[in-house]
Amino acid sequence: MAIKYLRQLFFLLASVIAGLVANHSHAGPPNIILIMADDMGWSDLGCYGGEIATPNLDGLAAGGLRFTQFYNNGRCCPTRASLLTGLYPHRAGIGHMMEDRGTDGYRGELSKRAVTIAEALKPVGYRNYMVGKWHVTRKVNPQSAQDKSNWPLQRGFDRMYGTIHGAGSFFDPNSLVRDNEMISPYADPQYKPEPFYYTDAINDHAVRFIRDHVEKESDKPFFMYIAHTAPHWPMHAKETDIQKYRGKFDGGYDLIRTARVDRMRAMGLIDPAWQVAPQDGGDWLGVKDLEFEKRCMEVYAAMIDCEDQGIGRIVAELKSTGQYENTLILFLQDNGGCAEPMGRGVRPAANATRSDSPTLPALADDYLQPAMIPKQTRDGYPTRQGYGVLPGAADTYIGYGRAWANVSNTPFREYKHWVHEGGISTPLIAHWPAGIGEPKSGQLVSQPAHLIDLMPTILQLAGAEYPQRYLGNDIKPTDGISLVPMLEGQELKRKSPLFWEHEGNRAVRDGQWKLVAKHRGKWELYDMLADRTEMRDLSDDHPRRVAEMAGQWQSWADQVGVMPWPAK
Repeated sequence: MAIKYLRQLFFLLASVIAGLVANHSHAGPPNIILIMADDMGWSDLGCYGGEIATPNLDGLAAGGLRFTQFYNNGRCCPTRASLLTGLYPHRAGIGHMMEDRGTDGYRGELSKRAVTIAEALKPVGYRNYMVGKWHVTRKVNPQSAQDKSNWPLQRGFDRMYGTIHGAGSFFDPNSLVRDNEMISPYADPQYKPEPFYYTDAINDHAVRFIRDHVEKESDKPFFMYIAHTAPHWPMHAKETDIQKYRGKFDGGYDLIRTARVDRMRAMGLIDPAWQVAPQDGGDWLGVKDLEFEKRCMEVYAAMIDCEDQGIGRIVAELKSTGQYENTLILFLQDNGGCAEPMGRGVRPAANATRSDSPTLPALADDYLQPAMIPKQTRDGYPTRQGYGVLPGAADTYIGYGRAWANVSNTPFREYKHWVHEGGISTPLIAHWPAGIGEPKSGQLVSQPAHLIDLMPTILQLAGAEYPQRYLGNDIKPTDGISLVPMLEGQELKRKSPLFWEHEGNRAVRDGQWKLVAKHRGKWELYDMLADRTEMRDLSDDHPRRVAEMAGQWQSWADQVGVMPWPAK
């Protein structure tokens, strides 16, 4: 009787979901907004167990789906290349970062044998908008029109506001462009906030593009790619946001991690049987400068808070313009928390404390900032770095450090750069009232999926075809599969394992098994059902499985053009 009842319940749920999709089919293809955060850990969002206030993203999660085993590529450029093209990063031309290593897999330029989501959506009438961080071309300071061939407008987008480079000041970003023209945020007649803060600028332009689209192109659906730089270093935030978190992290690393684990277990995000990866990066009782260390996480939290506020404004604009019901919003992150020691060296003797008045000449409003790390602020204060320099203001340039990154990646091991779970695991929130409604809203999706799956998913929902040729070039077949069955409550039928390589760090995920290794290290084998935190290496117990999966990885690496990473 129990089996019969479960079958009846399953078919009832399936029919309800199918009815929901059918009932909303008259609305036409959905608008699609793809939002990506930068250097954020798996457990930072409130809806993934964090203590940082993210009510707008939490609301989208409550009304949509949360994926618990979604993967990125562990680093910004490779992730963006896969997200945009549906290809593994080496096949998209960006096997590492923005340098040309002499082979097609490592050109540091988005391949012409790949199409972007925007390019693939154009034939079915989509308007395409890009705001934020691009970071898939080496041509940051163009000398000719050809140098812009891999800029957004040349890769399928109709409008763009953002940065071509990958990182920079939030108060004076480098490589800022509107469409195809480089601009200064302080000589921009179209946008004059006080103060200028890049996270707000990204979200404000997303709101503007939605409003303009509804006024001028209301007969067409739109695709929007919103690529935030928050909370990537430098730790820059508005003081009003920082003040919300004063004292929030006084308890230290272990206390915050423990509270996150408790919330994640209560939410069903992690199995209570999993061991939590150990605290890494420092003992709170041994911290030399508590005010500095606390301030780093306070600013980091403020950056995420501000990002969430802006996403709330985007959602409000969708509602006010009648676009909310038939807009699919996807939110994810480009890699795990960042343990890089940016700006955290020995305490500087000369400029640990800000001077009372500017010591350098002010910069002109139309000055185009060329540097990732500016030498000074616009009003003449020199940039300060070093352990003990309290981050947040425009004249600082600091990362939040390894120990706080370990907190961000709770309960997993490792960080950005690596392909253990802490480096490649990302939340994915999917919200679409017209396509994801009751009874599925608020549910967790535990099937493994990857960035490469976003292109085929979006094209299926949009009714678009993935091209075999584009602009005279043969296009490489996509590596991913559509996630639409997951949105409809069905199982995926992936035929191939998932693969990773970055800086010699390598991994393959095949069903419940993951084989992973650090650069020049031995293969480690983990059962992801019993031990997703990768605490019990089973490689010695299953040598045949290790050999088989290592062979799968090598075949993939040879196929996509993985190069040996230089020894360090």
